[in-house]
Amino acid sequence: VQLVESGGGLVQAGGSLRLSCAASGRSFTTNAMGWFRQAPGKEREFMARIRWSGLARMYADSVKGRFTISVDSAKNTVYLQMNSLNDEDTAVYYCAASKSWNPSQLSNEYDYWGQGTQVTVSS
Repeated sequence: VQLVESGGGLVQAGGSLRLSCAASGRSFTTNAMGWFRQAPGKEREFMARIRWSGLARMYADSVKGRFTISVDSAKNTVYLQMNSLNDEDTAVYYCAASKSWNPSQLSNEYDYWGQGTQVTVSS
């Protein structure tokens, strides 16, 4: 399974970005997708997850109400719409795929990872 993120960049505080993650290879062996982020000097942090069916969304408290995860199963692509961004959202954002139907917020429950895309929020 290969995962390729895109859509990162520089945005002003209060702005929005939409990240995409395209899955290829044996992606049919996975059941759920997640987004994580890692800021410099910090541990990787869970953001959101969703099943390929579009069901079972889950969000971290820190982004609930601001970020929305969605999927287009026909395109094997998962998205993360990020609104009301602030400087604490600056990080490398990673998508991940899990063979589990309901992976938790723990990164070790995800089996495949993308290379990451940088998001920088300027204040």
